[in-house]
Amino acid sequence: MKSYRQELWFNVPGRRAFLNITPQVQDCLFESGITEGLVLVNAMHITASVFINDDERGLHQDYEDWLEGLAPHEPVSRYRHNRTGEDNGDAHLKRQVMGREVVVAITDGQLDFGPWEQIFYGEFDGGRRKRVLVKIIGD
Repeated sequence: MKSYRQELWFNVPGRRAFLNITPQVQDCLFESGITEGLVLVNAMHITASVFINDDERGLHQDYEDWLEGLAPHEPVSRYRHNRTGEDNGDAHLKRQVMGREVVVAITDGQLDFGPWEQIFYGEFDGGRRKRVLVKIIGD
């Protein structure tokens, strides 16, 4: 069995964004030489997420609206976490809802997706560099 590890780095200038990182994960898979196995992709920061869904602009806006309804950024005083001097209490909650990681099967050297599935990096407290771990194991 082989193992491959790579870190992807992102610096989203705005507070929130959804980035399709499927091409970068596919590049990692190609570089690994692994054709059968699993890939783990996870956000290494507690205010960011990795998830799988459709790459459709309307859906991304629906996510934005839904998440802001669940955990609005303002007023920042509503979150006890922000009493520490932070202003990102909402980002921690949004990450919890959207998830930390995804695992995708690798079959015949390809990410084994269902229809329309893509891997996304969700940023909920941007403005600084953050990393995503890609770990691939298999043969």
